[in-house]
Amino acid sequence: MNHIKYIWKRFWHMNWKNMGMIAGKVAKITGKSRFFIIKDMILCAKNYGAGYMDYFEFEFYLLNQEERKTYLTASMNNQIIAKYNEKEKRELFSDKIQFNEIFKTYLHHEFLDLRKCSWKEFEIFCQNKKKIVGKVIDSCGGKGIQIYSVSKDLKALYETLMKEKQYLVESQIVQHPKMDELYEGSVNTLRIISFLKDDGEVEILNTILRIGNGGCVDNFSSGGMYTFADENGKVLIPAIDEAGNVFEVHPITQTKIVGFQIPNFEQIKSFVKEIAKVIPEVRYVGWDVAVGEKEPILVEGNEYSGVFQMKPSLSKKKEGLLPKYRKYMDI
Repeated sequence: MNHIKYIWKRFWHMNWKNMGMIAGKVAKITGKSRFFIIKDMILCAKNYGAGYMDYFEFEFYLLNQEERKTYLTASMNNQIIAKYNEKEKRELFSDKIQFNEIFKTYLHHEFLDLRKCSWKEFEIFCQNKKKIVGKVIDSCGGKGIQIYSVSKDLKALYETLMKEKQYLVESQIVQHPKMDELYEGSVNTLRIISFLKDDGEVEILNTILRIGNGGCVDNFSSGGMYTFADENGKVLIPAIDEAGNVFEVHPITQTKIVGFQIPNFEQIKSFVKEIAKVIPEVRYVGWDVAVGEKEPILVEGNEYSGVFQMKPSLSKKKEGLLPKYRKYMDI
């Protein structure tokens, strides 16, 4: 019933213009008519809960019916969140400062709440720092995040942060040298999706490596790219960006992406399994973790973790995440 309600809601609020544009892109790729693609999109929405962006991103046009059944869609992901993440506790993740207060033991970097601190505290915080990071506390997708050089005119810097509503100020994260080899212009984080099982143990469902590409953040929606790593932290496939470009090597650093080994990955997995138990009422979380030189660094937790699956055209096996998820979840 929830699935049907979701489909009807999406139908009535559908951006038909955007859907037509996406259908046009797929039609060019496949050589099929736009009418055929739109009809197939509607059938996929009805049968699998796949929106037109799911259809495009996970290349449903390359899949048969049995393969389509294995893919996690936005509809199913929302159902998982509703079932396993208590609504009252989700706000502990959505406010970045509140999150930092709860998980400060695991941050391994300094932060300051400009809404509460004094001018003197801000001045002390900036001492001996070349750069700081300002963040809008309820932003997502890398929006509202900016790196600032600490100049002598701290008053001007403070006023800029307040004007931009970047009330969360953090010390700049120093990542592992191997991560700098990929791209040193941003912190290249891992999105590790975990699930707290009924027996109290934590299962890591997916590991995504996000890489900056010309900007100061690694987020997909802000110009970055992403790829996937196996259970040992080895990158499996080329990275992709929001425009659909595929990267075997990083276009700026020329570092090879496929086969890249994430440093200290066993330590990172243990770290995630520990933090995933801090708020047990929120069981399905996408953790953003930076790879420090000596220890993992928690950046944030996402109670609404996005759906990340390998594109069928880039993977050897055309299978989505649902079979794995169903081993641990009742979905």
